[in-house]
Amino acid sequence: MTDWRDIPLRPGNPYPLGATWIENEDGVNFSIFSENATKVELLLFSHNKNYPKEVIEVRNKTADLWHTFVPGTRPGQFYAYRIHGPYKPEEGLRFNPNKAVIDPYAKAISGQVEWDDSLFSYKIGDPNGDLSFDERDSSSFIPKSVVIDPHFDWDDHHFRRTSWNRTVIYEMHVKGFTKLREDLDEKVRGTYKALASDKVTGYLKDLGITSVELMPVHHFVDDRFLAEKGLRNYWGYNTIGFFAPECRYSSSGCDGNQVREFKEMVNALHNAGLEVILDVVFNHTAEGNHMGPTLSFKGIDNLSYYMLDPKNKRYYLDFTGVGNTLNMSHPRVLQMVLDSLRYWVTEMHVDGFRFDLAAAMARELYSVNMLSTFFIAIQQDPILSVVKLIAEPWDVGPGGYQVGNFPSFWAEWNGKYRDTVRRFWRGDQVTYQEMANRLMGSPDIYLGTGKTPYASINYVTSHDGFTLQDLVSYETKHNENNGLNNQDGTNDNYSFNCGHEGETDDPNVIACRERMKRNFIITLFVSQGIPMLLGGDELSRTQRGNNNAFCQDNEISWVNWKISDGQYDFLNFVRTAVKFYDAHPLFRRAKFFQGKKLLGMPFKDVSWYKVSGEEVDEHMWNSPTKVVISILEGGVMDEHDELGNRIADDTFMIVLNADVNKVRVKVPGHGKWSIVVHSYQRQLSDNEREVSSGDYLEVEGRAALVYRRTSS
Repeated sequence: MTDWRDIPLRPGNPYPLGATWIENEDGVNFSIFSENATKVELLLFSHNKNYPKEVIEVRNKTADLWHTFVPGTRPGQFYAYRIHGPYKPEEGLRFNPNKAVIDPYAKAISGQVEWDDSLFSYKIGDPNGDLSFDERDSSSFIPKSVVIDPHFDWDDHHFRRTSWNRTVIYEMHVKGFTKLREDLDEKVRGTYKALASDKVTGYLKDLGITSVELMPVHHFVDDRFLAEKGLRNYWGYNTIGFFAPECRYSSSGCDGNQVREFKEMVNALHNAGLEVILDVVFNHTAEGNHMGPTLSFKGIDNLSYYMLDPKNKRYYLDFTGVGNTLNMSHPRVLQMVLDSLRYWVTEMHVDGFRFDLAAAMARELYSVNMLSTFFIAIQQDPILSVVKLIAEPWDVGPGGYQVGNFPSFWAEWNGKYRDTVRRFWRGDQVTYQEMANRLMGSPDIYLGTGKTPYASINYVTSHDGFTLQDLVSYETKHNENNGLNNQDGTNDNYSFNCGHEGETDDPNVIACRERMKRNFIITLFVSQGIPMLLGGDELSRTQRGNNNAFCQDNEISWVNWKISDGQYDFLNFVRTAVKFYDAHPLFRRAKFFQGKKLLGMPFKDVSWYKVSGEEVDEHMWNSPTKVVISILEGGVMDEHDELGNRIADDTFMIVLNADVNKVRVKVPGHGKWSIVVHSYQRQLSDNEREVSSGDYLEVEGRAALVYRRTSS
């Protein structure tokens, strides 16, 4: 081992934080934050990564930043830290210099955690629990931070981000989406490189997608309890490195090449006209609660990085359900999050973020404060304020359900949309008003707060819960493969299995399911707001009834590209629905419908009807219904395009029948109507294809129809 005194060190600089290769000075500047440490050591590793070849005391400190410049160090260098200080868990201090820790600002991380008792700062099994102190060296079992070469020749200069009014989001998993694609080289399936392939980008463009939302790609940890069961944290909501792309999705290794491969993926997606949105998890880290391991933040400055119980700082405030919550009220923690976000925009060229359990980021001690420093900082930031920002608007703490309460320039996953649409098509007691609100962009939630319908990210399914195929195939969850006695995952699925639980050859059940899937897709793409599809739903992907497949890194979760003729028909149907949505600005309005006459026109911008053809009255508006009929007037859109021209569109009639029985509908409004989209899987009769106001239309049970007015 080389003694640090033999290396011609220089003081270096406090900024930028992390490890920065300075090519013209042939060395690396290292800087790390710790407010309460008494001593910091930098560990440099050779490629075996087991034990450090050099241990360098970082003697230069500016305020709370420890820094040094190490000549002769270059990209590909593995490193970690040891942080000295008091071990007083009851005071929130958990320093243990026997534990190697990951640099929070590491731009790349090599390898995965190899679970061993030495990764814990206390002695596993000791009667004193986390108050005991473990002296074993953990450096052989911790992933190593990697110095990177940041240079990359981007050629996406002509790419322009998609405006909200043209956005169609596709939530996908980097590995699961391509792992089973046999038309790709087996060596690249499931990687960033696979997503960059022409086959994949071409598929997404053909589907009509504008924006891929990648499930977590920040470097994450497989939980110990999963590893002991032979499972993995497939979803990735267990972050340990907020600047480092997860190296398990790299086809080119984990020595820093994963950064280049990620950039190549973004570059390719941009050149195909597709945005990249990252699902980011800043609400907690992989270190768990007071009994969790010491991997990074806990050993660097536990008192600063985490929200601790003010009555006993040994314990953590947990608003996330996984043991800890990042302390966003600390300026250095807030800085880290903002630095991470800016890094992914400026250096990695991503176009936006979806924030997991975003309400936790507004926590100030116990309460949720939407005027918190984090949101103020985002709003005034010239880089972050102009990218797409999407909140999962809740956490698991008290008062954590914050749908509708995020700042005006944020969009939100609209859980009320998901649940209402599911309940309606299942045939539950849903009021006319409730369903109408969801179709209109949820004005009951967002109108009057300076927001537009684009605040509502509308979705029926997401990674969390049933796939669309399973939503119409299972009425209860089947999570036995997770090894948690089927106790995990929600019980409130609002699903309907069409009369048989699980897979079946019954043609009547299959027909029911195919129609129900079409009903959901039609509803999604005639609703105001931003539509989001779950990756693979268009291919009828099933998870065999598992509604919490977070640990299933296998064919339960992976997209199956071998599809039947019937599944191919549904894929074409989804393509048609997406293209229909894109072709008609009426369904992509920037302003809420007002339900009144505008611009001197004789018709309301939106009207709601009973099956009798009469307009809905107040009693009906507040009563449960299984049939919703509306007319949306495209000629009275009080909106203008970028050139100042008033936007106009066709007028459409939407008929949604969630009743199991046929209904006889008197066609409302004025003029003649022609069918454009429907959920039937048969040829329509002439009387169904073309109807006139005043005619009677027989609408089959559980069906959705969309008509366009052809003449007044």
